[in-house]
Amino acid sequence: MNIAIIGLGYVGLPLSLQFARSGVNVLGLDIDSAKVEALNAGRSYIKHIPSAAITDQLQAQRFFASTDFSRVAGVEAVIICVPTPLNKNREPDISYILDTGRAIAPHLKGRAGDSPNGSPVGSKLVVLESTTYPGTTDEDLRAVLESGSGLKAGTDFHLAFSPEREDPGNPDSKVAAIPKVVGGYTPACLAQAVALYSRAIKTIVPVSSCRAAEATKLFENIFRSVNIALVNELKVVYSAMGIDVWEVINAAKTKPFGFMPFYPGPGLGGHCIPIDPFYLTWKAREYGQNTRFIELAGQVNTAMPHYVVERVIEALNSQRKPVSGCKILVLGLAYKPNVDDERESPSYELMNLLTARGAEVAYHDPYVPVIKPTREHAHWAGTKSVTWNRETISAFDLVLLATNHACVNYQELADWSPCIVDTRNALALVATKSGQVWKA
Repeated sequence: MNIAIIGLGYVGLPLSLQFARSGVNVLGLDIDSAKVEALNAGRSYIKHIPSAAITDQLQAQRFFASTDFSRVAGVEAVIICVPTPLNKNREPDISYILDTGRAIAPHLKGRAGDSPNGSPVGSKLVVLESTTYPGTTDEDLRAVLESGSGLKAGTDFHLAFSPEREDPGNPDSKVAAIPKVVGGYTPACLAQAVALYSRAIKTIVPVSSCRAAEATKLFENIFRSVNIALVNELKVVYSAMGIDVWEVINAAKTKPFGFMPFYPGPGLGGHCIPIDPFYLTWKAREYGQNTRFIELAGQVNTAMPHYVVERVIEALNSQRKPVSGCKILVLGLAYKPNVDDERESPSYELMNLLTARGAEVAYHDPYVPVIKPTREHAHWAGTKSVTWNRETISAFDLVLLATNHACVNYQELADWSPCIVDTRNALALVATKSGQVWKA
């Protein structure tokens, strides 16, 4: 079987390699020529994906990368894994999905004639994996594909949605082992999508429609957003009461039923949790529905960097130092531990807030040696991670621990830094000096 996977980032690349390992010939497509060149040379640009995994599939001739979208004419299925950000007004931006649809639509013709009666059994299958609001696949993407190809979804080509479920940095998160939710535009579309994913994924979970599958992904991420907001709010409340929220969580999670632990932090990061809930709140307005609970969670999580900065100011004041003019190191730029993904990382907001208050801000992150140019954080582009040694770290008035990478030596941090604000409870088991560590 020959398939194309469009978008070779944190979702598309591991999915491509899993299909290739399963014996499927995969054409990886991306508009970034640098990514394509790196992949065809066997080089990985994602920290947790080893270059050897790419080289193995290149040598087996089951994977090849290209920028030529017309090559989808020669495949049986196309899987779309492109970004779905929010625009400057915090509204859904599905332009990457629609642009991809326009690029492949002229090349969808071709395979219905393979079946004896001309039915769509042999038609191309198009699957969207990008997280989005219900209706994107069967309304927006379908319209673009049909107008650009002259074909009809469900008759001349198959259409489905299957949400990605990636957990970067988690060694127990394997693409093949994560159950795959699949929804089709028609029953026949669903059957084709199930058959496709069954080649590479152990467990397939069919649902009644594309919209049900789209809603499933949003539900999963909204669940996390709301519960993280709850524990973040409790952190602030308990701190005012002199109670350590981390101690409370550790005690509560011993309950063997009816409780699932969530952990506080300096804010939300990553491409999913800070963004996906707002896809539903935006779409809900079309139906005259309010999503007050979801929006309140968003407000709580968005406020956390401001709370952390106030704790930084308190910590500096305890040493009779004003934040203006102080040297502050943000430890951890990635949005979660042990990955190189810094999309939507709260560390950026922390750096912006501290800089606005006159602090001299730098960062250290072994996974992000230099900040790449982005639309959201262009003013930080080219900034490099500082060196990890006693002379460098001890020169900062305060270290703000934002991401708890496992490779960081926290005992060295405690030995070198005069003042630390810990947002991740990373220093709980480290020997520290009295008054040195502030939790936030």
